[in-house]
Amino acid sequence: MTREFDARSTRYGRFFDEFEIGDIYNHWPGKTITESEDHLYCLLTMAGSPLHIDSNYAKTEMVDGKNLVVGTYIYALLTGMSVNDISGKAIASLGVKELQHLLPVFHGDTIYASTEILDKRVSKSKPTQGILTVKTKGTNQHGKIVCTFERSVMLPLKVAD
Repeated sequence: MTREFDARSTRYGRFFDEFEIGDIYNHWPGKTITESEDHLYCLLTMAGSPLHIDSNYAKTEMVDGKNLVVGTYIYALLTGMSVNDISGKAIASLGVKELQHLLPVFHGDTIYASTEILDKRVSKSKPTQGILTVKTKGTNQHGKIVCTFERSVMLPLKVAD
Protein backbone atom coordinates (compact mmCIF):
# COMPACT_ATOMS: atom_id res chain seq x y z
CA MET A 1 0.00 0.00 0.00
CA THR A 2 1.41 3.39 -0.99
CA ARG A 3 1.05 6.33 1.38
CA GLU A 4 1.36 9.91 0.21
CA PHE A 5 2.23 12.88 2.42
CA ASP A 6 1.89 16.54 1.62
CA ALA A 7 4.90 18.30 3.21
CA ARG A 8 3.26 21.73 3.08
CA SER A 9 0.27 20.69 5.18
CA THR A 10 1.74 18.00 7.42
CA ARG A 11 5.42 18.70 8.04
CA TYR A 12 6.35 22.29 7.23
CA GLY A 13 5.54 24.99 9.74
CA ARG A 14 2.69 25.19 12.21
CA PHE A 15 -0.82 26.56 12.30
CA PHE A 16 -1.58 29.60 14.49
CA ASP A 17 -3.51 27.37 16.94
CA GLU A 18 -0.42 25.26 17.66
CA PHE A 19 1.53 28.09 19.33
CA GLU A 20 1.38 29.03 23.00
CA ILE A 21 2.74 32.26 24.47
CA GLY A 22 6.00 31.56 26.31
CA ASP A 23 6.96 28.51 24.23
CA ILE A 24 10.57 28.45 23.02
CA TYR A 25 11.62 26.70 19.82
CA ASN A 26 15.29 25.75 19.57
CA HIS A 27 15.93 25.55 15.82
CA TRP A 28 18.20 22.91 14.37
CA PRO A 29 20.74 22.63 12.89
CA GLY A 30 23.19 25.45 13.52
CA LYS A 31 25.18 27.01 10.66
CA THR A 32 28.92 27.62 10.42
CA ILE A 33 29.58 30.83 8.49
CA THR A 34 32.14 30.50 5.71
CA GLU A 35 34.13 33.33 4.18
CA SER A 36 32.90 32.54 0.67
CA GLU A 37 29.18 32.67 1.53
CA ASP A 38 29.65 35.93 3.45
CA HIS A 39 31.53 37.46 0.50
CA LEU A 40 28.88 36.21 -1.95
CA TYR A 41 26.08 37.66 0.19
CA CYS A 42 27.94 40.99 0.42
CA LEU A 43 28.50 41.16 -3.31
CA LEU A 44 24.95 40.08 -4.20
CA THR A 45 23.51 42.79 -1.94
CA MET A 46 26.14 45.42 -2.89
CA ALA A 47 27.34 45.58 0.73
CA GLY A 48 30.98 45.22 -0.31
CA SER A 49 32.52 47.21 2.54
CA PRO A 50 36.18 46.40 3.31
CA LEU A 51 34.97 45.54 6.82
CA HIS A 52 33.47 42.42 5.27
CA ILE A 53 35.50 41.48 2.19
CA ASP A 54 39.08 42.82 2.47
CA SER A 55 41.23 40.65 4.76
CA ASN A 56 44.26 42.95 4.50
CA TYR A 57 42.11 45.90 5.59
CA ALA A 58 40.81 43.84 8.51
CA LYS A 59 44.35 42.89 9.59
CA THR A 60 45.51 46.48 9.61
CA GLU A 61 42.38 48.44 10.56
CA MET A 62 40.07 46.22 12.64
CA VAL A 63 40.45 45.73 16.40
CA ASP A 64 40.20 41.94 16.11
CA GLY A 65 42.16 41.86 12.84
CA LYS A 66 39.39 39.85 11.15
CA ASN A 67 36.58 40.61 8.73
CA LEU A 68 33.11 40.94 10.21
CA VAL A 69 30.24 38.93 8.77
CA VAL A 70 27.71 41.42 7.37
CA GLY A 71 24.82 41.85 9.82
CA THR A 72 22.06 41.53 7.25
CA TYR A 73 23.29 38.03 6.47
CA ILE A 74 23.08 37.08 10.16
CA TYR A 75 19.53 38.45 10.35
CA ALA A 76 18.53 36.61 7.15
CA LEU A 77 20.15 33.40 8.38
CA LEU A 78 18.36 33.50 11.74
CA THR A 79 15.05 34.19 10.02
CA GLY A 80 15.65 31.28 7.66
CA MET A 81 16.61 28.95 10.50
CA SER A 82 13.26 29.68 12.18
CA VAL A 83 11.02 29.19 9.14
CA ASN A 84 10.39 25.46 9.53
CA ASP A 85 9.25 25.88 13.14
CA ILE A 86 7.63 29.32 13.10
CA SER A 87 6.62 30.74 9.75
CA GLY A 88 6.52 27.81 7.34
CA LYS A 89 2.77 28.22 6.92
CA ALA A 90 2.88 32.04 6.97
CA ILE A 91 0.51 33.95 4.75
CA ALA A 92 2.46 37.19 5.24
CA SER A 93 5.38 38.66 7.12
CA LEU A 94 4.02 41.74 8.88
CA GLY A 95 7.15 43.43 10.14
CA VAL A 96 10.33 43.38 12.17
CA LYS A 97 11.36 45.52 15.11
CA GLU A 98 14.07 45.73 17.73
CA LEU A 99 16.78 44.24 15.49
CA GLN A 100 19.99 44.32 17.51
CA HIS A 101 23.46 43.09 16.59
CA LEU A 102 25.04 42.57 20.02
CA LEU A 103 28.38 40.94 19.20
CA PRO A 104 30.44 40.61 16.04
CA VAL A 105 30.31 37.42 14.00
CA PHE A 106 33.43 36.23 12.20
CA HIS A 107 34.11 33.69 9.44
CA GLY A 108 34.21 30.25 11.04
CA ASP A 109 31.70 31.08 13.79
CA THR A 110 28.71 28.77 14.17
CA ILE A 111 25.31 30.36 14.71
CA TYR A 112 22.37 28.77 16.52
CA ALA A 113 18.83 30.16 16.70
CA SER A 114 15.91 29.98 19.11
CA THR A 115 12.54 31.71 19.03
CA GLU A 116 10.18 32.61 21.88
CA ILE A 117 6.45 33.14 21.30
CA LEU A 118 5.64 36.59 22.69
CA ASP A 119 2.03 37.19 21.66
CA LYS A 120 -0.76 35.85 19.49
CA ARG A 121 -4.16 37.10 18.48
CA VAL A 122 -6.80 36.28 15.92
CA SER A 123 -6.93 38.87 13.16
CA LYS A 124 -9.87 41.29 13.46
CA SER A 125 -10.18 41.67 9.69
CA LYS A 126 -9.45 38.03 8.77
CA PRO A 127 -10.99 35.70 11.37
CA THR A 128 -9.51 32.57 9.76
CA GLN A 129 -6.00 33.92 10.37
CA GLY A 130 -3.93 34.86 13.38
CA ILE A 131 -1.05 37.19 14.08
CA LEU A 132 1.93 35.68 15.88
CA THR A 133 4.66 37.85 17.43
CA VAL A 134 7.98 36.20 18.22
CA LYS A 135 11.49 37.07 19.37
CA THR A 136 14.37 35.25 17.69
CA LYS A 137 17.80 35.05 19.28
CA GLY A 138 21.04 34.02 17.62
CA THR A 139 23.96 32.69 19.62
CA ASN A 140 27.48 31.75 18.59
CA GLN A 141 29.34 28.52 19.35
CA HIS A 142 30.25 29.91 22.79
CA GLY A 143 26.61 30.49 23.75
CA LYS A 144 26.98 34.28 23.47
CA ILE A 145 24.01 36.18 22.04
CA VAL A 146 25.02 37.86 18.78
CA CYS A 147 21.67 39.08 17.40
CA THR A 148 18.04 39.43 18.47
CA PHE A 149 14.89 40.69 16.76
CA GLU A 150 11.11 40.58 17.03
CA ARG A 151 8.84 39.88 14.10
CA SER A 152 5.17 39.28 13.40
CA VAL A 153 3.67 36.87 10.91
CA MET A 154 0.17 36.05 9.80
CA LEU A 155 -0.72 32.37 9.94
CA PRO A 156 -3.82 30.36 9.08
CA LEU A 157 -5.93 28.94 11.89
CA LYS A 158 -6.18 25.16 11.82
CA VAL A 159 -9.82 25.33 12.80
CA ALA A 160 -11.48 28.68 12.16
CA ASP A 161 -13.75 29.91 14.98
